[in-house]
Amino acid sequence: MGGYMYCIYFLLIVGVKVSAEIGRPRGVSISMASKYEPNDQKIFRCLDGSGTIPYEHLNDDYCDCADGSDEPGTSACTNGKFHCTNAGYTPKNIQSSRVNDGVCDCCDGSDEYEGKIECVNNCKELGKKMREEQDEKRRLQEEGFKKREGFIAEANNMMEGKKLKIQELEKEKTELQDKLKELEAKKAEAEGPEKEAKDKHEQAWKEQKEVRDKERSAIKAREAFDELDLNKDGFVDVLEIIPHMEFDIDSNGVVSEEEAKEHLEDNEKVDFDEFSSRIWGNIQSIYKKLVPDDQKEVPPPPVEPQGETGVPVPNEEPQATPHITPIPDEGDDYDDEDDEDEDDEKSKLESATSSETQELLPTSEDLFPPEVQEDAVDEDKMPEYDEETKALIAAADEARKNHEEADKRSRDIDGEITTLTSYLNTDYGKDKEYAILRDNCYEYTDREYTYKLCPFATASQRPKAGGHETNLGRWGRWENDYKVQVYDHGQNCWNGPDRSVKVHLTCGPEHQLTNAYEPSRCEYAFDFITPCACNQPPQPQDKDPHDEL
Repeated sequence: MGGYMYCIYFLLIVGVKVSAEIGRPRGVSISMASKYEPNDQKIFRCLDGSGTIPYEHLNDDYCDCADGSDEPGTSACTNGKFHCTNAGYTPKNIQSSRVNDGVCDCCDGSDEYEGKIECVNNCKELGKKMREEQDEKRRLQEEGFKKREGFIAEANNMMEGKKLKIQELEKEKTELQDKLKELEAKKAEAEGPEKEAKDKHEQAWKEQKEVRDKERSAIKAREAFDELDLNKDGFVDVLEIIPHMEFDIDSNGVVSEEEAKEHLEDNEKVDFDEFSSRIWGNIQSIYKKLVPDDQKEVPPPPVEPQGETGVPVPNEEPQATPHITPIPDEGDDYDDEDDEDEDDEKSKLESATSSETQELLPTSEDLFPPEVQEDAVDEDKMPEYDEETKALIAAADEARKNHEEADKRSRDIDGEITTLTSYLNTDYGKDKEYAILRDNCYEYTDREYTYKLCPFATASQRPKAGGHETNLGRWGRWENDYKVQVYDHGQNCWNGPDRSVKVHLTCGPEHQLTNAYEPSRCEYAFDFITPCACNQPPQPQDKDPHDEL
């Protein structure tokens, strides 16, 4: 017991001696020293105001104050604070419970004054390293700040240049509007004669084609009539229609007399004039010429069977003789002499009819000159325009080209003005320092994805192994006093919100995307260093304000 009291007495004596040397109790910082100065009554008031104790009870290894403020230099109070002076480095406060616990918490070793462990005072070395790091950080910040100042000057020059460009474009647009009116008038003036000449040419070709089509139709009608008129009596009758299966209306395999009469417009028979004027136009699309049996396509003969000796076995069935199915006449018998007379009369009639038709119809030479006819290789293709019309077309084409070029330039000017105006209306920071980032893109790749940031445009990601790029957001707004950019309205997450990105900007010597992560589902965060975020660094002081002697 006596030895214990001796130790307590020794510690108190040492504590008072140390306190006298440093002018404040152990574990108290300079900033808090005034609260521990002894008053006339030698009374200490707990810092939380919960009570008072005699001054000599400070650091007596017994916790008297509820806030532990009476034991800053011992471990008696679990909620107390011990101040590490750490001269030459950064001072700090630790829990009083860590005092004399055998672990060096203060770089100056002041928390282990009982000597349970020997602590090396390495504050000067740590302070030197810290100041070197601070100097390097300050140097980089100064370098970034100088670049930022250059970016600001460049942005201002760029803004002025774009404003001047808009003025130039607006002036050009005004002048172009007058020119467009003039070119529009010239175009209309050239297109009038062109249209008139082309319409005249095309109308002449249309009329010629109609005449040609009529000629062809008349020839085809004549040929069809002659083919249908099997008995050559100058008429096509019901019985001559019946063999043609294309007139089988009900598709039962037989052409009845009623069906035949229907195609003859309810007539028993018709002559050529009525056939060509009333019948041919209705049946020409379905009419098919009869093919004699001996002209029909015959399938290849089957392979003849071979006998045991290899000699072909003759076919016992006789082959049918080719023939044309006869169509009976209205009479019971025929007179060869009468047939010959009828044929002569028919031939004369056909010759006369053909001659009359040719005399009534205009020829191609009546509609187009010979030189144009020679160029029209394809009868169904419209001949080329004459030289006068070609000249009018060329003049109109030139007028249209000039007008289209001017009109396109006018639209291009509108697009340029819109782009420049959008650029000028974008917020690039307090001093436009971030304008330099526009129209550039930066990438960062982790284990799975490559992330891309195009400032003031978009943010995206794509699989590192290749694949579809996902839109994470489009430029939205600034936050946190120009320290955070927000890109939102990105591609929708399945059963979730639209993707978005917050870009955290910090000072750095170069523009670099340094990290990308997803703190919440579909809400991404990028870390981006840039000289644009560098403010002017504070000037270094001759003396470290944290050095407490």
